[in-house]
Order: sequence, then structure tokens, then C-alpha cells
Amino acid sequence: MKSLYCKPIKKLSDFFRIIFISSLVIILTNNKMNAQNDLDVIRNSWLQYSDAPNSLYHHMAGEAYNLLNQRTVKIGGLSSLSVWRQRQKLIRETLLDIVGSFPEKTPLNAKITSTIKKIGYRVENVIYESIPHYYVTASLFIPDNVITPAPAILFCCGHSTGVYRLPYYQLPLLNLVKKGFVVLAFDPVGQGERLQYYNPETKESTIGVSTKEHSYLSAQVFLTGKSSARYFLWDGIRGIDYLMSRKEVDPQRIGVHGLSGGGTQTAYISALDERVTATAIAGYITSYSRLIESFGIGDGEQNFYHGISSGIDHADFIEIQAPKPTLLMATTRDFFSIQGTRETYSESKRIYELYSKPANLEITEDDAEHDYTKKNREAMYAFFRKHLQLQGSPVEEEVENCSALELQKTPTGQLSTSFGGETIFSLNQKEAEKLIYKLQESRCDLTRHLPAVLISAKNLSGYREPSEFHEPVFTGRFQKDGYVIEKYFVVGEGDYVVPYLLMKPDKPNYKALIYLHPLGKSAEASVGGEMEWFAKSGFAVLAPDMIGIGEMGPGIFKGDSYIDNISYNLWCTSMLIGRSIVGIRAGDVVRLTRVLQKDSGIKEIYGFARKEMAPVLLHAAAFDPAITRIALIEPYSSYQSIVMNRFYNPRFIHSIVPGALTAYDLPDLAGCVAPRKLMMEDITDGNGIKTDQKSIENDLEIIKNAYKIKNASEQFSIVLSESKEKQNNLFLEWIK
Repeated sequence: MKSLYCKPIKKLSDFFRIIFISSLVIILTNNKMNAQNDLDVIRNSWLQYSDAPNSLYHHMAGEAYNLLNQRTVKIGGLSSLSVWRQRQKLIRETLLDIVGSFPEKTPLNAKITSTIKKIGYRVENVIYESIPHYYVTASLFIPDNVITPAPAILFCCGHSTGVYRLPYYQLPLLNLVKKGFVVLAFDPVGQGERLQYYNPETKESTIGVSTKEHSYLSAQVFLTGKSSARYFLWDGIRGIDYLMSRKEVDPQRIGVHGLSGGGTQTAYISALDERVTATAIAGYITSYSRLIESFGIGDGEQNFYHGISSGIDHADFIEIQAPKPTLLMATTRDFFSIQGTRETYSESKRIYELYSKPANLEITEDDAEHDYTKKNREAMYAFFRKHLQLQGSPVEEEVENCSALELQKTPTGQLSTSFGGETIFSLNQKEAEKLIYKLQESRCDLTRHLPAVLISAKNLSGYREPSEFHEPVFTGRFQKDGYVIEKYFVVGEGDYVVPYLLMKPDKPNYKALIYLHPLGKSAEASVGGEMEWFAKSGFAVLAPDMIGIGEMGPGIFKGDSYIDNISYNLWCTSMLIGRSIVGIRAGDVVRLTRVLQKDSGIKEIYGFARKEMAPVLLHAAAFDPAITRIALIEPYSSYQSIVMNRFYNPRFIHSIVPGALTAYDLPDLAGCVAPRKLMMEDITDGNGIKTDQKSIENDLEIIKNAYKIKNASEQFSIVLSESKEKQNNLFLEWIK
């Protein structure tokens, strides 16, 4: 409208025309907004649920607190060194289980690509293979006149593209070198010269910054029931192998240090590699409770598969290595809560005292945000001097930085364009192939396989059968042409509600349809929308806002891995507590079927879902036979399609069940609903497109076989739609 007012008004009629057009636009806009608001059930009218959009986060956080409180009770009962030692053994076994077994150690095939001479030290740029053809770029810093064998530090870097090429990291690194330590710094996955999704044209990652790369690939790893952290861990463990292969290094004096993401790696490596002598963890250690209360869960590699539900907290990374010397480096305004750091230090101190080595656990604090500070760095220098037995001053010195070019290992600056080799995706793909092979073997006997699928799907998804019924709360009604829209909410699985619309036809057929849309209950509720079509066909249509959607989401928590408007951090939170977002939602769908069954006028319930809501309905229908017919519109074909392709659609993340491929896939669930009528329209692959037709056909074959053994092949249909008119005809065929 701005352009209208920029033109000179030549006559009065022009002025009134402008006023009329402006008023019409305002009226139409307000009418649209009012129509949308009319369909709100709780927003702006129920103060009790004013924080409803954050319900999913709070619900999962509450479960996490319960699990962590159970751990606290167990820890409180440990009073002797012998029971603490038993716990150390248990935690080590637990970590190895949820991280995933490490590969066998193979030759590092380390190659020095260049040597740089600097004042007081030299740098050997090196590439080693932590797994065959899986390359790690690193730099070894060796002081001049080093007294060999010398103590060595594995230097781990935080989330940044430049990593130890940055002056920020070179200051502490080169100070360690100046003080006589041999230092090996390496590029973590997705950083430095190891971008996993490097685009040679843009010279950047196609996925985004390192935290996004880490989470994007982690989702595929979690599908196999393992943690991407094991690859980060293994790179560091093999880095220690390289250090120990050098004649300059004393294998009895190995330290590990890192900040932020480097602190994460430091904690993990030190916990699981018994060769580490001393550890300095900066800007990471807090507690899961304080982390969830404040900043939220971090990116993919910071989370172990089912970590919290397995009884793990940050303190365990320290306690498992007691009584080895450990320094916690913290800042008071860090997003890693300082209160959590102090509480973890206090808990861990107990085991060090029982070992009669209380001085081996230290903490240093400074007033700063998420950062290194001079005070903390100098505490780190003093700590390593003391515990790695290297005398000298801890005072920090000025350094002359190396350039990024001097520290470059590969010809192009990236492994992917210089040597190729394996990636976490390709390595995990091989792991997934083994699981898929086992699934295929199990599918040879569907009569045995499908009942086992139901049990596994319930356990892995974290589904909970609704145990109590709450009467819905009625909040309003609108009369429409041929039907009415009623508004309700019902209590969900936890301390939240599920708002829903219920369209009641004037001429009912005594059947109900649960309608799930990724945009929520209002997406197709307007005149001429899909829901109206079903209502005018006689169906009572129940359309909910599932937790995290519509009035119930998405909430304020995005995290450091917010990709295409999807929070991977939120999904990782569900994974940590042994649940899944799809499992929680499936439970609420079943809860809604109970609501409909209470209505004596409803004789049959159908389920209808679009796109990424299809897995929710599929899980719910597999678990609840009350849903007698299922229609999945534009569903993706399988979890296998997501894990076996390098790129997948991020919007599918919240519908993925971590660990699913260890026991089942979506086609198996579809087979479980046989012989009920199932229609799948416009099926896509894991990228949300139809290019991978071969994989789609393979997935569909599983469903066809399941229907065949139930003598119900005619009940399963695969259809394509080209127009809305044709789609309505398909719906007519489905509801016959």
C-alpha cells in the first residue's frame, strides 16, 4: 500500500479510492486473522495454559529431572570405596554400550605433509587414519630443546570452523608448547579441514556451521542405536596412539585439554581412555538438570544414545576416571551453568576423598561468559606442570601465531576434495546395512516378525498406553453450512493439554476421522478445506494440535542446531530420556480415540495424516486397533531411506524414533495394521521427494507381503494424485 500514498492525489475521487482500497485490505486481513483466532482453543483465553507452546520441552524436561533424581538417590547411597569402584566399572560398561563399540585399532598410516619451523618450536602437519580411509587432520607442535621423553597434551578444539588455527586457541596451545609440552591438536569432525558436507563452489558446508553438521549426521547415527560421539572419541583416542608412537613423548605423561566442544571431547576421551594421566576440562562440565533448566541440550555429538535414561550425568565423566588428576575450568556467566559445575564438583569430590586423593580434583573459576580467561588458562598450565611433572612457571607469555596456511594439511584445504575417503555418513551407512540385513532376515517369517515389531516399537518409541481418561473441556462452537465446529481440549500424557477441533456433520454417518496435519488443527479447517470435505461426507472430524505444533508449539527453545526451522536439540532431548516425540504424540492420538469411543454416536474411527505426521498415525494405529482405516498422504517411505541417503529432509526429524532400525522400520509398522484398510498416497523418500523409486518400491514390498499373508491384499492401496478433484475421488474410494 505504500506505493499508493507515494503518488500525488490529483482529484478527490482518487483519494476516496485509496481510502476504500486501504480499508478493504485491512478488513480482509483482520477477517483472516479473526477466522484463524476463532479456531484457537486455549490461546489468549486460558491463562492456565499461557505457556502451552513450551509444553513439549517442559514435559521432556520433567521426565529428565525424574531420571536424574533417581541417579542422585543412588549416588547418595554410595558410602565406601568398594561400592564406588563397582559403580566406576558399571558406568564404564554403560558408556561403552550407549556410545557403541569402538572399531579395532588399525594402522594409523600417519603422513607428515609439511614441517614448519618457528621460533622455539616446530610444527609437523600430519594426517592419520583413525579408521581405514577415515582421515584426521592434525598438527604436532614440538618444542626446541625438548627434554625427551616429554609430557604431551592432546588439544581438543571447540565449535568453530578455524579451530586451532584461530588466535583464540593458539594462545593456550602455544603457551603449552613454550612451557615444554609436546602438543597434538586435531580437527574435529565438521570443522577445520574435515567438513562433512563441503560445497566446493561456496567453500562452505551445505548444512551450516559445525553444530548443525554434527546434529544432522548424528540423527542418522542415532537411528542405528549408537552415538556419533564415538567417532569424535575415537579420533582423539587414535590421536593419543599417535602421540605414544613418537619418540619425543613419554607415554606415562599424557594430558587432554579442551574448551567448549573441546571440553566435551576432553571429558569423553579421558573417561574412556585409561592411558590419560591428567585432564583439564574447560567450559563444559555442569549437570544435565542445570543444563536443561537453563540453556538446553547441545548439538548431536554432545549426547549419548539414551544417556540420561541409562543413568548418566556429567559427574560420571569425572568419577569414572577417579582418582586421576582432573581440573574443572569454569566461568561464572557461562551458558554451561556454573551452579551445575559446582554441584558436580561437590559430588565428584566424594570419590576422590575415598581414594585419599582429594587434591587430585581441582576447580578454577573466573568471572566471564563462555570463554577462556587468563586466570583459568594459567591454572591449567600450573595443573599440567604439577601432574605431568614438568617444572617451570605457569605465567602466560605472548605468542606469535601460526597462519592458517602454515597449518594446512591438504592441498585444497579440505579432505573431501583432496583425498575423499570415509565420512561419518558412509561409516554409519555400513553399520545400518548390517541392521537392515537382520531386519530382512526377520521379515522372512512375518508371522513371527510383526508381533515382535509391535513390542520393539512401543519400547523404542517410548510409547505409553493411556492409563486414565480425562473428560474433555468444551470451549466454544461455530455453526457452518452442513456442520458445526466445536472446540475442546483434553489432558495429554503429562501436565499439558491437547487442543482439538471437532467438526460434527448435520447428517452423520456415525464414523469419526482423526485428522493429523504437520501445521496443526487449523491448516485444513477453513471453508473448502480437506476437513470440511470429510465433514460434509458425514464424518465427525477430530483435528488436534499435537504437542509441539499449533497452539502447543513450537516453543522458544531452538538450540544450536536449528535447521530449516526444526530444533534437533529438542529431538535429542527426547532421545536422551529414552523417548521419542513421535511416541509421545502417538500416545495422545490413542488418547483421542478413547475420547471418540466415549461418544455413543461414533461406531468406527479412521485415521488420516499428512507428511511427517504419518509416522505418528502409523505408530498409533499399530498400537490401537480402534483405528480401523488409515490414510497416509505424502508419507516418507522408511527410516531406512533417511539413514541410507547422505541428504534427508530435516522436517522429518521429529517423526524419527532413535534406535528404530535395531528392530523395525515404518513398513513393518504398516504391515502390523493389516488387514485394516490402508491407503498411501504420493509416497516420497527420506528427502521428501520421489527420486529414489527403487528404495520406495522395496519398502512397499514389505507392506504388500504383510497384507498378502492376511489374505487382505485388496485392503492396501498405493495411489497418486494429480489434482484436488482426483484426490477427492481417492478419498471416496478409501471411505467406501
